[in-house]
Amino acid sequence: MPAIILFDGECNFCDASVQFIIKRDPKGYFQFAAQQSDIGLTLKRQYAVHDTLDSILVIDQHKVYNSSDAALHISKHLNGLWSFLYMLRVIPKSIRDVVYKFIAKNRYAWFGKKDSCMIPSPEIRNRFL
Repeated sequence: MPAIILFDGECNFCDASVQFIIKRDPKGYFQFAAQQSDIGLTLKRQYAVHDTLDSILVIDQHKVYNSSDAALHISKHLNGLWSFLYMLRVIPKSIRDVVYKFIAKNRYAWFGKKDSCMIPSPEIRNRFL
């Protein structure tokens, strides 16, 4: 099973983050699904992810990563120097998550919100579930 990133399909910052990941993941390690999609909702139920969790999620090898753990897990699999961000795992999760939650809480105000999920281009459509 490929690693799956569940993202907020209505969030402009999240959409930009998905595009960023795709450009730095040419081997296609990650697939993507909006949390609001049928597959996103099914996966959240399957892995018992609480509806109030306001975080990007990564499902990899049947393990769920959220918040800063998810972001760092993603970085570990990106090309270039981005993989070195994974070393930030030495910072306690409670501290990393304070920063993560601050960004997550303000993402709509800073970057805006969409009325609907993005439609992937034909070149990357196979990466979306």
